[in-house]
Amino acid sequence: MRIPLSALIGLFLTSLYFLMAIFAPLIAPYGMAELVGGVWEPASAEHWIGTDNIGRDLLSRMIYGGRTTIFIATAATLISFATGAVLGFLAAVMGGWADQVLSRFVDLLMSIPTLIFALVVLSVMPVTIPVLILVMGLLDATRVYRLARAVAVDINVMDYVEAARLRGEGNGWVIFRELLPNALSPLVAEMGMRFIFMVLFVSTLSFLGLGVQPPGADWGGIVKENKDGIVYGIGAALYPAVAIATLAISVNLVADWILNRTTSLKGGRG
Repeated sequence: MRIPLSALIGLFLTSLYFLMAIFAPLIAPYGMAELVGGVWEPASAEHWIGTDNIGRDLLSRMIYGGRTTIFIATAATLISFATGAVLGFLAAVMGGWADQVLSRFVDLLMSIPTLIFALVVLSVMPVTIPVLILVMGLLDATRVYRLARAVAVDINVMDYVEAARLRGEGNGWVIFRELLPNALSPLVAEMGMRFIFMVLFVSTLSFLGLGVQPPGADWGGIVKENKDGIVYGIGAALYPAVAIATLAISVNLVADWILNRTTSLKGGRG
């Protein structure tokens, strides 16, 4: 199997970010909240990309921040797809009033801007990582639901699905053995996009003060902590922005490659 260069670059960068997240305590030269120098010191042998606004090693903050950002984004994406895809498939299979109730409820949630909805919910709830993951995952499940339902409605009328029903198979079989394998290609492509959206979402919440709370670190929080340094020519706030951009590009390169590899599933089983 020949892997294109773009996919290799994406796989390398994505793997690098995830490995750094997994082994952060072993890689980071200092503790996440350890004060090791002066304010906004330049890059040196001790601090490879300098220090932050209160003298913490910026590289260590970036590594730990990447760990938090990737963990939250991954967990929220899994919740989003587990909830949205199953409900979308269920609505397509059941049809009738169940489809109408689910679809209208999703329409109601989607009519409220996601960021505003999250800010309202998080302003009245304790902002912890589990709460953050749950809120992000459930809010984003509406987008996954719409895609999963649209794809499942088309697949549900295929001959092989009708054959499964004639054999007496239940909705669970139809969803997981007939719909899911044949809807995999668009869902995989969407998963890459939703993961990046989650990275941006948690970074935005942290920048606004309702995401990961200090002394915890994530990339959005690092931007917030060091944004004043831009006025003085300090680039500490730019490093997490570059990290988010490169992660987004690499994940999308991998998702595009997987999409091309799984396009044969689109036609279903005839």
